[in-house]
Amino acid sequence: MLRVGIVGLPNVGKSSLFNALTAAGAPSENYPFCTVDPNVGTVEVPDPRLETIHSITQSKSIVPTVMQFVDIAGLVEGASEGEGLGNQFLANIREVDAIAHVLRCFDDPDVTHVSGSVDPVRDRDIVETELALADLDLVEKRVDKVAKKAKSGDKVAIREEAALRRALGALSEGKAVRTLDLTDEERQTLGQFQLLTMKPILYVTNVSESDLPAGTNLWTEAVADAIRGDSDAEIVSVCSAIESELAELEPDERMEFLADLGLAQGGLVRLIQAAYDLLGLITYFTTGEKESRAWTIRRGTKGPGAAGVIHSDFERGFIRAETIAYETFVEMGSMKAARDKGLIRLEGKEYVVKDADILLFRFNV
Repeated sequence: MLRVGIVGLPNVGKSSLFNALTAAGAPSENYPFCTVDPNVGTVEVPDPRLETIHSITQSKSIVPTVMQFVDIAGLVEGASEGEGLGNQFLANIREVDAIAHVLRCFDDPDVTHVSGSVDPVRDRDIVETELALADLDLVEKRVDKVAKKAKSGDKVAIREEAALRRALGALSEGKAVRTLDLTDEERQTLGQFQLLTMKPILYVTNVSESDLPAGTNLWTEAVADAIRGDSDAEIVSVCSAIESELAELEPDERMEFLADLGLAQGGLVRLIQAAYDLLGLITYFTTGEKESRAWTIRRGTKGPGAAGVIHSDFERGFIRAETIAYETFVEMGSMKAARDKGLIRLEGKEYVVKDADILLFRFNV
């Protein structure tokens, strides 16, 4: 399951956004450190293609894929040294797959800002610096430990030390490790340490209603300039106040409200789409009499790996996958019609699964 940690300085709209996205009712009072323990909400990933497949096959149930959002305590300067709830905050971030960094890009005299003024680029730098300092401390300690083994000729230790020293060089310059052009081997080596600055990051610029539908203003433009060149970072603008209102509406009312605002989609959908793009994720489907279901895999996954998401036995005993593209299935109107036309392909172990493929796995264990 994909886990996205929502982070940021206190009072930038993290918990309000989390509540709106997950309807979990986490506290969002207007004071620092309102969130102490991380709130976790599991959200169904909306996908109209799954609804269409379900309506065609008339399966008994529909099972969307899900994503977890983790609302983590607000960070302050000095967190890497334990200030505020720093140590706890940093430990919680290490457990997520990606970071959604909420940046306040609106002015409201009734909402306290921990630094006294609105400046999302400054706020970003504070959080990024604390993450880098925490990584720097971890990497320095690990380098000291592995260097002794490397001197003895241990090949694994030699590779580890080389990767760590590359990370150390970037962190010493205040750069995130994710900005390095790492080899697959270096990425795998460093991945075991769950470095905070290696995690893909989605900047969520929290704007006011008056900035919709474009979701841009001078502050969001400044953020875009600040992260230009970071290929493992993306921006999505939301208005947490509007998202809170949307969360309380019925689906039909929600669509009407969005249309009045000039928006085609709510913040949840745009956040999830951005997270999927950032992490290189795609969706494939299975369908039958019992259920129609969505599954999430990384782009480039081959047939056996996709089968393994369902069950390890499927991957171990993979024989082939009966495959049809979503568009073709919808055009045919049924699996029988597609099969009669010879449009269901048999794909083997080297087949790279495509987004929206509908698959039926054949396996033997």
